[in-house]
Amino acid sequence: MDVVLDAFASYLSDLLIQAAKDKVGMLLGVSDEISKLDEKLQFLKDYLVDAEKKRITDKHVDGWVRKLKGIMYDATDILELCQLKAMEQGGAEFNFIKLEAYQDRRVAPPLPSRTTSPVSERSGVVGEKIEEDTLALVEVLTNHWGAVRASNNVLLLAVVGVGGIGKTTLAKNIFNDEAIQEKFGKKIWLSVTHKFNEVDLLRSAITAAGGDHRGSQDRSVLEPTLVNAIKGKKIFLVLDDMWSERAWNGFLWAPFSHGGRGSRVVLTTRDERVARGAKAMYFHHVDKLGSDDAWSLLKKQVVLSEVDEPEIEALKDIGMEIIEKCDGLPLAIKVIGGLLCRRERNEGVWSEMLSNSTWSIDVMSEELNYALHLSYEDLSPHLKQCFLHYSLIPKSVVLGSDTIIGMWISEGLVLQSTKELEETGRDYYNELIMRNLLEPDTDYVDQWHCTMHDVVRSFAHHVARDEALVAQSEQIDTSKLHSQKFYRLSIETDELEWSLLNQQKSLRTIIFMGDIKLKPSDSLGNFSSLRILYIDSANLVHLVDSVCQLKHLRYLSIATDESRLPDDIGKMKFLMYIDLDECTNLLQLPNSIVKLIQLKYLSFTDTNIHVIPKGFHDLSSIRQLYGFPAHMGKGGVSSRDWCSLEELGPLSELRRLRLNDMENVSASFYAARASLCNKKHLTYLKLCCTTRLGDDGLVKQEGVSEMEQQLIEEVFNELCPPHCLVNLEISGYFGSSLPNWMMSSISGMPLKSLRYLFLDDLACCTQLPDGLSQLPHLQLLRIDRAPAIKRVGTEFLQCHHHSHPSLMADVFPKLQVLRFSGMVEWEDWQWEEQVEAMAALAELLLDRCKLRCLPPGLAFHARALKTLGVYEVQKLKSIENFDCVDELSVGENPDLERISNFSKLRKLEIVLCSKMEVLEGVPELRSLTLEDYSIKALPGYFQQVSMRNLLLDCSFELLSSIAMGDTGPEWNKISHIQQVKAYADDGDDERTWFGCRMPVPRRKLKSLIYDKMKNNRGFLAESAAVPFVSTLVSK
Repeated sequence: MDVVLDAFASYLSDLLIQAAKDKVGMLLGVSDEISKLDEKLQFLKDYLVDAEKKRITDKHVDGWVRKLKGIMYDATDILELCQLKAMEQGGAEFNFIKLEAYQDRRVAPPLPSRTTSPVSERSGVVGEKIEEDTLALVEVLTNHWGAVRASNNVLLLAVVGVGGIGKTTLAKNIFNDEAIQEKFGKKIWLSVTHKFNEVDLLRSAITAAGGDHRGSQDRSVLEPTLVNAIKGKKIFLVLDDMWSERAWNGFLWAPFSHGGRGSRVVLTTRDERVARGAKAMYFHHVDKLGSDDAWSLLKKQVVLSEVDEPEIEALKDIGMEIIEKCDGLPLAIKVIGGLLCRRERNEGVWSEMLSNSTWSIDVMSEELNYALHLSYEDLSPHLKQCFLHYSLIPKSVVLGSDTIIGMWISEGLVLQSTKELEETGRDYYNELIMRNLLEPDTDYVDQWHCTMHDVVRSFAHHVARDEALVAQSEQIDTSKLHSQKFYRLSIETDELEWSLLNQQKSLRTIIFMGDIKLKPSDSLGNFSSLRILYIDSANLVHLVDSVCQLKHLRYLSIATDESRLPDDIGKMKFLMYIDLDECTNLLQLPNSIVKLIQLKYLSFTDTNIHVIPKGFHDLSSIRQLYGFPAHMGKGGVSSRDWCSLEELGPLSELRRLRLNDMENVSASFYAARASLCNKKHLTYLKLCCTTRLGDDGLVKQEGVSEMEQQLIEEVFNELCPPHCLVNLEISGYFGSSLPNWMMSSISGMPLKSLRYLFLDDLACCTQLPDGLSQLPHLQLLRIDRAPAIKRVGTEFLQCHHHSHPSLMADVFPKLQVLRFSGMVEWEDWQWEEQVEAMAALAELLLDRCKLRCLPPGLAFHARALKTLGVYEVQKLKSIENFDCVDELSVGENPDLERISNFSKLRKLEIVLCSKMEVLEGVPELRSLTLEDYSIKALPGYFQQVSMRNLLLDCSFELLSSIAMGDTGPEWNKISHIQQVKAYADDGDDERTWFGCRMPVPRRKLKSLIYDKMKNNRGFLAESAAVPFVSTLVSK
């Protein structure tokens, strides 16, 4: 990683300040040297502001930058050793390395300007997704709803996304849409750019509005001229590529507020904070292209005529791999397509392009590099460091935000401020998300896990190439390990000899995944500067013993078969983060771990650690603790009346906590001693018991006694969390009712800040608590496996205020996601139309239950519901009257017969619903997926439904019938559908699938067939009588 010099100097200064505070200089006799070093650093900072920018574009700067960084790294090591000596009360003389001042006398060339126009490039517009997005946004911009929301006659809509993802293309589509042409009197396109000029923007706006600026350079003249040109006219304005809200708030909003009622503004930006600063009322985040649209875009770049199409289609397999590397980024696909267009069209050339490990930088155009470079240069020095460090995490690894921030802190990348380092690190993390450089994974709540776009990742690797080696098994260049000094390694490989790393003595971060070949003499001792050690490898026996030699180590994460940690781990004074997840053979923590007074993070979930050392409460700095086991009188404790939960009482800094084995607590007063309600910073809590449910979702044969139920209820009643709790998970609980602090009539809503609630494996609970409906901030509720619940009654939608029954209260006012799964005996859900609730609900999942019907109140009041999934609901016969749902998925519902009255439904998936016969009232349906291997003919409702796309997964016999085209019995049912894809399994070889693809029927009769099956087993033949293109595919 290419550490940013200005930020690095700041970090060193912080170290010096801390050294002064801790009187390290006086203890070690180096106070004068510390003062001199601080002066040198302040002097150097005058030269470092532009050094990184110059380095990227000017190789002549590279040498002195590397030397300077090496010296700085050495300085941090020395300072920390001084701190360590001071901690140990030792005495030694140190002379610091002199930091020489270097000055670059060359001037880096400026980045070229980038402006855009509203003219659409047809070769860059592909796919149904952009058409749907355009249609949806045009509707927002032209309907009455927008007019109601707009203030000062202007509605502002923001299009947000990472550079190169297609924001400008979408804006052009909207700008040129016929409905926009008809609705607005004046259309204006302004390319704002990174370094805009106020006068130029005003003059461009005046000209586009039909005014005359008469060459004026005076803003006080130009603004009234613009007002006169647009006053009273209905204006449509696009502000493309905005990097700050200053252009709008500073001088464009005032004149455009004089536009006529119903005026609209669309801005595009890669930073969501810009849109919020401009007071956008509607946000649209641009998604990556799907595989089909991406392939269509690539083909448009390389197919010059219809004659070329068969040749390019023959390269589709490798083309799809190239697209995967582009990760759905349109600009990257267009650039790669432009390169392929100029080369020979054969598998060898395309394979060469695919295998180029640095393709996104070495072969990408100036346009793409410019887009990414702009985003990078707009970051603060500390954000640049964190962005580059994030790119070291392998794509296959799922790390949470707390882990990522811990790595940043361990490397000294987070700037000291008045906030806690973790809070500052969280700010950095959130800003990278807002700038669209990190993409939150929607499978996790609260942006806990993010991904980085492949093209963005490759750019980061390029910037960090001189300090970080990032490699996978087929890409590892071992010669670099001998010829170049690295500070960071991120390696994912099947096998690596540890001795290959021995020359890299300056390493500060090692991230390794794979098998390690070790010799008895191998150790970690060579890496004395290491701050971060992340290893996922089965064989670490020899390395574990040498961990304590790493005096600077802050972050230790190992996933291994090793069964122990070093007994003297307590001597590692700087160690702050320990992650032992999935060390399944690990049986105990060393007793000395309680001496790690700087420890902030400890996780040992999925291990066999069931006892903890007494004295654990001395870890007063700990913020995050996962896998802490509840146990009684074990682990060398002589007294039998001691519980491990007592050790948690003094740990007042806890932010996140997971407790395991709660069934082991023998009395409720032990739980009370954990003092959870007094932990004023706790935002995440998970309480786990060993599950009493089997794989079938029912209580295991041994059952749960009444005494066990009563005890666990009493224990959980004493675990009331603080009011600040945001995320609560309860797993394996086997009481007959949930804790009383979840019941509104008793508790007075202690969960008033709660946003996410997960209740899993509730073996004996017979009803849901009535307090949930009144939680003011609850956004997500998931209940998974609760076999004792047969009815969800009116208490779930409790609509009275807990202390004033006559006072009506909002019912689930912020709930957006509701998931009921594995409630295998649930038959009845009561919710009448007169009970208003769940006004914000956007996603509902019903899975594995016996509901006979959906409650009328759900369809009537859940007006924000967009996504509905219904799976394995045994007695449900119909799903009807959901006017707002645009995506419906149903699967394995054996009695489902009818789907009707979904006026806005666009996407429908039906899987193994054998009785499904009626589909009606779906005028907006665009895409239908049907999977059913038992049907002998296509459903009759196909003929009554208008749709663009059909994906069919069916029997071999039905596919054969479809493949006959207009001569077969199924043609009339699908001839009106623009695109059909069908697949089938032949029953002999499950790996072989057959497909038939039919785009819009053509006037010219042509057939194009590709046989990509093994052993040349095909069933379609070339025929000029079939008016569509059919293609065999292997799936």
